[in-house]
Amino acid sequence: MAASLFEGETDVVANLANASALIFDIVDDLNWAGFYILRDGELVLGPFQGKPACVRIKIGKGVCGTAAEKDETLVVADVHKFAGHIACDSASRSEMVVPLHKNGTIFGVLDLDSPKINRFEKIADLIEETARAIEKAI
Repeated sequence: MAASLFEGETDVVANLANASALIFDIVDDLNWAGFYILRDGELVLGPFQGKPACVRIKIGKGVCGTAAEKDETLVVADVHKFAGHIACDSASRSEMVVPLHKNGTIFGVLDLDSPKINRFEKIADLIEETARAIEKAI
């Protein structure tokens, strides 16, 4: 579904904005869905759906910065048990972050937050698949 949303569109911001809206609309129990884009060695807030968020995240900090540093998807069942979690929204209980790549290097991350514990374990593969479609649109 995500791939057809990007068909014919080359603007990165437009594609990320539509991707965050689509994910927020079709995935139940989310309180935030969006992107952080790697700029000058830190993650900077990009298009998203949800409450206002942290604007800048250092690489290696929080779930987003750790996923970017390790260049691997992180699925955190309970963010209160993740050392160094950055609480942009106190309602968040679980989080999934998927690094996104452009031309073989990290472009940014897809970040999903939920007020429910262990929200992403069962849908992690679907979210990864969606992230791969988003990569093609950036």
